[in-house]
Amino acid sequence: MPEYNAIRTKLGFMGLCKDPGAAAEVTVMAVEKLGVDAAIIFSDILLILQPMGVSLSYGGGKGPKIGPPVRSARQIDELREVDPAESLSFVFEAIKIARAALDGRVPLIGFSGAPFTLASYLIEGGGSRQYLATKELMHRDPGAWQALMERLSSAVARYLKCQIDAGAQAVQLFDSWVGCLSFEDYRRYVMPHMRATISAIGGSVPVIHFGTATAGILELMAEAGGDVIGVDWRVHLGRAWERLGFRVAIQGNLDPAVLLFDRATISRGVEAVLEAAGGRPGHVFNLGHGVLPETPVDNVRFLVDRVHELSARR
Repeated sequence: MPEYNAIRTKLGFMGLCKDPGAAAEVTVMAVEKLGVDAAIIFSDILLILQPMGVSLSYGGGKGPKIGPPVRSARQIDELREVDPAESLSFVFEAIKIARAALDGRVPLIGFSGAPFTLASYLIEGGGSRQYLATKELMHRDPGAWQALMERLSSAVARYLKCQIDAGAQAVQLFDSWVGCLSFEDYRRYVMPHMRATISAIGGSVPVIHFGTATAGILELMAEAGGDVIGVDWRVHLGRAWERLGFRVAIQGNLDPAVLLFDRATISRGVEAVLEAAGGRPGHVFNLGHGVLPETPVDNVRFLVDRVHELSARR
């Protein structure tokens, strides 16, 4: 949205994340401009890493950079314990401002990166295609891996509980890169920590558990916990939900690239997702991952209107 880009150009990405008034403004702006059914607080999945003593920067359109990468037991031991209430207070203030501005019109969602995705950024120093350094540490030094995941799990749970206390009415864990793992590696090295994180958050608000490329581990994700399991576009939503036993809600799963195409294509995509959901209660229509920067705003508005129209018919 041009209005968002104007604010981001003025403040910079991290400056926008750390300005509660501006973060709340763009959060509410998205609801008002797009007509969506919920707001998600403007923030970033990696903010929890900065108070741990990690250098985090954004620039050049190449995603986040972390330096130096954390690849040894000694470096893990040197990570600071996090008091989110103090070090990330700007996030909670933004939530309070946004809740007041929304005035009950739609619910407000808080979020964080999940422990594995945070660990992968720490170890790789940024994004990756193969996550070789992450997998290498996992298998070479399981003790160091466990120490890192326990530290991240505890920090994320405290962070999300603070968001809930500030007014978030649901929270989402973004495990964006967990699909790089095998079934057995997820079961052994990640699932216990996700279960611990979700359990520590408590049941006061719904928890959305989201990952990408996770068709091979969906059952394990549900076993780890969450009231809603998010799925990307690489798996048929109806068959994924059937595998989960319809015992959880499901979120997804239109390919974000569809929003770059013509309206007839967008409409067909919406119809296919809703058909896969089968009219069952508990489906949260969403994209399978984030909105691509090139996406025309009018196409998003059309998508929202089309979902509302077709859902009402059902």
